Amino acid sequence: MRIGVPKEIKNHEYRVGLTPPSVAELAAAGHEVVVETGAGSGIDFTDEDYIAAGARILPDAASVFAAADMIVKVKEPQPQEIALLEPRHLLFTYLHLAADKPQAEGLMKSGATCIAYETVTARDGSLPLLRPMSEVAGRMSVQVGAHYLEKEQGGRGVLLGGVPGVAPAKVAILGGGVSGINAAQMAVGMRADVTIYDINNARLAELDMFFSNQIKTAYASKAAIAAAVERAHLVIGAVLVPGAAAPKLVTREMLKTMKRGSVLVDIAIDQGGCFETSHPTTHADPVFEVDGIIHYCVANMPGAVARTSAFALNNATLPFALKLANLGAEAAMAADPHLAAGLNVSDGKIRHKAVADALDLPLN
Repeated sequence: MRIGVPKEIKNHEYRVGLTPPSVAELAAAGHEVVVETGAGSGIDFTDEDYIAAGARILPDAASVFAAADMIVKVKEPQPQEIALLEPRHLLFTYLHLAADKPQAEGLMKSGATCIAYETVTARDGSLPLLRPMSEVAGRMSVQVGAHYLEKEQGGRGVLLGGVPGVAPAKVAILGGGVSGINAAQMAVGMRADVTIYDINNARLAELDMFFSNQIKTAYASKAAIAAAVERAHLVIGAVLVPGAAAPKLVTREMLKTMKRGSVLVDIAIDQGGCFETSHPTTHADPVFEVDGIIHYCVANMPGAVARTSAFALNNATLPFALKLANLGAEAAMAADPHLAAGLNVSDGKIRHKAVADALDLPLN
């Protein structure tokens, strides 16, 4: 199969769909890989690195799309990239369609087969291609939250871990999944006062055992979330409903009870966000303020640590990319129902129920 890797063009996105080591694996399996010039420059990979791995360098995205059967990316295709897609193409990338109807409609119009990293499943029901970026985003959420709590950033002027004689900041983590547990690990390491909220009692029990007395856990009732928001200095939204829009857990009214200069970090922003006042931001302009509360809602958080993120993502996606290249999309999905769960769009139709429900479009 001919596999194409365009340069990512989303604001401040430096990751790359395939690193040179991944290209070498695909080339060794007999596949042709074409890479847009400069695709890996953001993480210090040169065109020569790709050539040495067995790739052919092309001058622009249009050339890559024209030459390739499968397009491997990181972020959802931008409008100018959707315009390059044809019915013959297989697109393998993050899509996050539940919060992006125009993209969904564009992909439907293209006729391409579109497999989303974020809905590919594992045997235990987990999301193996979302997991590495959830780990990165979870750890980053505490890092950026601590930064924006600093007074010169507009924050309350609170040190996350406190000091002897001064209490640490209170951190409320909404969601005890992969992002939530990674956020908790970082916050605990910085000596914050951490509480994780979730609606799954079994998960809360697991977290209680995992962290022992380092954190507190609480059932995520509306009343508990309202009380948590009122007390917290940093609230991290880490909820996930696979393929669907994130539930709005924190309302505008709750915001009014928060301490001025507190910080919200919305990891769920790719799926529409879990705070009523959230809207997507970029690394170029990452925060905004509502009612004196700082909101960090960057839709590609892991892009800030692009080299770590690119390697972590490739470690997870490469086995699936190899399967798709070796067998073709139809045979690969027939052989692997977990990969088939990643199918979001094909033949101009929505193929994933959660996406169809979120966008109010028919499921076919």
